Amino acid sequence: MLVLEEKIYFWLLLVIPILVLLFLAMLLWKKKAQQKFAEKELLDKLSPNKSVFKSWVKLILLLLAFTCFVLALVNPKIGSKMETVKRSGVDIVFAMDVSKSMLAEDIAPNRLDKSKQLVTQIINNLTSDRIGIIAYAGSAFPQLPITTDYGSAKLFLQSMNTDMVSSQGTAINEAIELAKTYYNDEAQTNRVLFLISDGEDHGGNLEAIAEEAAENGIKIFAIGVGSAKGGPIPIKRNGVTQQYKKDNQGETVITKLNKETLQQIAEETDGEYIDGSNTNKVIKRVEEVLQNIEKSEFETKKFADYKDQFQWFLGFGILFIVIDVFLLERKTSWVKRLNLFNEKKNDDE
Repeated sequence: MLVLEEKIYFWLLLVIPILVLLFLAMLLWKKKAQQKFAEKELLDKLSPNKSVFKSWVKLILLLLAFTCFVLALVNPKIGSKMETVKRSGVDIVFAMDVSKSMLAEDIAPNRLDKSKQLVTQIINNLTSDRIGIIAYAGSAFPQLPITTDYGSAKLFLQSMNTDMVSSQGTAINEAIELAKTYYNDEAQTNRVLFLISDGEDHGGNLEAIAEEAAENGIKIFAIGVGSAKGGPIPIKRNGVTQQYKKDNQGETVITKLNKETLQQIAEETDGEYIDGSNTNKVIKRVEEVLQNIEKSEFETKKFADYKDQFQWFLGFGILFIVIDVFLLERKTSWVKRLNLFNEKKNDDE
């Protein structure tokens, strides 16, 4: 497994196009200066062995050397073996509502982005717990199975949007049913389901589904995202609001937080409803909840014995610099014979 230790140094690669532009500007300046000094035919006679493309080769070598030095600073590491590690924690599944109502902007920037922020912050505060992600609207589908790879979880989380599920609605019952399949019966870990939703437009017998989840040892903590006042659902194109969703009578649809439904689901599983309007309060409450849940021990595999690889890039960088230093800006005899750029002159000329 490859790990990049200092990714921030990748920003230095932005210097490369600047160097290319400076090189082109220098060539243009040199050409104008030579034109003022003498005509092209005379310059060719004064410096018959000057290479047309060697300066470009030297530039490429310098850019390759610079890129290698940047990669050396990034310091890639490779895990050479897998080892089994024992951890203690909780199996946590995040069920994210991605229905169109989550685009409402009654909570800044909108309900869906607020949900992503909340889950990202929760993941940032986890240590050894396993996590999974489910997306649901009119139906539910797995987004990420149970894992300890928090980095991948956050990548999947950021890619979630309201176009992921074609059928609209808020199928909370399907999300809970799918969450039951995430937990490993053999591991016997404590199970937590964070249901992040505005609670609107739900379907199915939620009470029976919640009771069934409780029988499977799943505690549901519902995080309500939205406001009682509610807001319209924007229809955007290229990030610009074109209009707002309307009903069959042509009236603008106002979507509101259905707090009661989420409270009912949480209570059925001995969980809790959490108001998602204040990020800091949500994170603090989630930490308290997870601290009070008994941790279970489980085994997981991870790469170990990471070895630095920066020396390879450092060595290649130095090699490119040495080649550049010894590479003269004059025609090489065998290249001259190939006449790659039609530089060879007739004897009569």
